[in-house]
Amino acid sequence: MLLLNNDLLPTAALPLPNRGLAFSDGFFETLIFANGRLRLAADHHARMRRAAAALYLALPAALATPEVLETTLARLAVANHLPTARLRLQQWRTGGGRYTPTTDAAEWLATAEAFEPDDAPIAKAAFALETHSLYSPLSFCKGPQAWLYVRAAYERQRRGLDEIILCNAAGYVAEASAAAIFWMKNDMLFTPGLETGCVAGVRRAQVLRGARAAGMECREGLFTRAALLEADTVFTANVAAIKSVSRIEDNACGKPSETLVQVLKSLS
Repeated sequence: MLLLNNDLLPTAALPLPNRGLAFSDGFFETLIFANGRLRLAADHHARMRRAAAALYLALPAALATPEVLETTLARLAVANHLPTARLRLQQWRTGGGRYTPTTDAAEWLATAEAFEPDDAPIAKAAFALETHSLYSPLSFCKGPQAWLYVRAAYERQRRGLDEIILCNAAGYVAEASAAAIFWMKNDMLFTPGLETGCVAGVRRAQVLRGARAAGMECREGLFTRAALLEADTVFTANVAAIKSVSRIEDNACGKPSETLVQVLKSLS
C-alpha cells in the first residue's frame, strides 16, 4: 500500500505533466517508523518546512505539523503491517508549465518498506575522486541534488569501497555518500558545517544535541582532509544508523571512547 495525496492505494499512476519528473521541482524525506512512533518527527518536519519555503511550495494539510506528519505516516506503516518501517516521502509541485511555476501547491507520495537496522562498522572508506559536494540554497535538503549522491555511490561501488567521503570544490570535507560524517580529536567532536554543501541531516542534528547535552565540545566548520585523517575516531550518522569507520584510505581509525559510545547509545 502507498499514500498518494493522502489516499491509501495499492498502486498508483502519476499523470503527466509531472514537475518532479520534468524539473526535479520538489524534495524528499527518508524516515523511520518504529515502536509506534515516527523517529525525529520534529526534525524532519523542520527540514521539510525549510525546503518547501526554499522552493516556494506550500506543505499539504496532511503534512502540515510534526504531529499530523506522524499520524499520516503511521497510517501507511500500519496499512502495510510493518511495525518497523523505512518510509520515503516525496513532494513535488503540482501543475504544468515550463520553468516558471503556475502554483505553489504540492502533491506527494509516501511509500513504505521493512526496515532492518544495520550498524555494522565501515571497514574501508576513501575520498571521492570524481564528485564533490556543492553548496546551494537547496543543498541542505534531499532531492534537488540527488544526482551528486548517485555519482558518488556509483564510484563507491566501482572502487569496491564500503563508504565514500565527499569534499567540496575547495577541498574541505563535507559528508559521506548518504550520511553525515563526524570525528573525535582530543575529546572534541567535529563535523563539517552546512556551508560545505552537506545535507542538514536530522541525525546530524540529533548527534550534536546529544553531544552538547553530555557536555562535549562540538565544532562545525571547514576542515581539511588532513584533519579527518588525523582523527582519533570517525563515524557516520543518518536516520537509519550510526556507524563507526575502521579505515580511511591507508589510515586506521581508533575505536570510540566510552563517553562517545554512551552518547551515541542514548540516541538510538
